[in-house]
Amino acid sequence: MTPSAPRAYSLLDRLLIGLDHALLTSLSDAAHAERANPARGTPDLELTDAERRHAAGLMRVNHTGEVCAQALYVGQAAVARDAATRAQLESAAQEETDHLAWCADRLRELDARPSLFNPLWYAGSYALGTLAGLRGDGWNLGFVVETERQVEAHLAEHLESLPVADARSRAILAVMKADEARHGDHAQAAGARKLPFPVPQAMAAMSKVMKVVAYRV
Repeated sequence: MTPSAPRAYSLLDRLLIGLDHALLTSLSDAAHAERANPARGTPDLELTDAERRHAAGLMRVNHTGEVCAQALYVGQAAVARDAATRAQLESAAQEETDHLAWCADRLRELDARPSLFNPLWYAGSYALGTLAGLRGDGWNLGFVVETERQVEAHLAEHLESLPVADARSRAILAVMKADEARHGDHAQAAGARKLPFPVPQAMAAMSKVMKVVAYRV
């Protein structure tokens, strides 16, 4: 028997898959990591109430950041013109799913919940990713590079800001930071275009608003 050819998804198919992904990512707790949680085996040391609240706020921000990253990549992949670019975006999105699941695990350990605004963050990021993808694959990859560079920078800040005793959160963020740097490097090597002013500045401003809100709510 001749094996059937892989199904070719239409643009509408990919957009509907993105909608289904949104429901799983931002409205439920269904993210499943393919890799082991980096905090496995790391002692869960006692934190003061203030340290626990601060760690929870930071991990809620990181969880929301992964919701946004998922949305960006899924939106970009849905309209990517080149199959190789689409495959690269989908591969990065799977690693972001690992990050999302790890952050959710840590939030539960800290007796905290994700941001109530995650559906809103997802919708805005998905729209931004789709618009970026429609400009062409060079711009698509340029958004990946800029997104990852900004995420890498804020993860470095969080690694410095976490309570000293919170080794479990630190173990998770260290692996996330390395993954984000690799995603950015791969996108750069694949032909990313440098985003013009004021796009990176606008992305940074939106990220700042998200971090302030998600830390608290």
